[in-house]
Amino acid sequence: QVQLVESGGGLVQAGGSLRLSCAASGRTSSSYAMGWFRQAPGKERTSVAAINWRGGRIFYVDSVKGRFTISRDNAKNTVYLQMNSLKPEDTAVYYCAVASTTQLPISAGAYDYWGQGTQVTVAS
Repeated sequence: QVQLVESGGGLVQAGGSLRLSCAASGRTSSSYAMGWFRQAPGKERTSVAAINWRGGRIFYVDSVKGRFTISRDNAKNTVYLQMNSLKPEDTAVYYCAVASTTQLPISAGAYDYWGQGTQVTVAS
């Protein structure tokens, strides 16, 4: 089993910044992709960003390109999501996830383990 613990969510004014962190522990595979997803009330969970094991391949959904940055520290088994220029439409519960693959999966179904989620609220 792999446990994921997210932190860094909160309430911020539009235009502000937040940095989410997600630490993985337990029986992680030797190489794995990590991703961030979000789910707003009444909507499906969607991919926000993903990063492969070595960090050489990164995905961003179009709506966050140029504003969000995903990174990882493999020594700490931690993935980060730096969120700048936040907008009210970024309001959601953000989840991190781990996929036991060297590839860069985008869909939620490809991920094996999930965190409990952290609330991000952007006030207008």
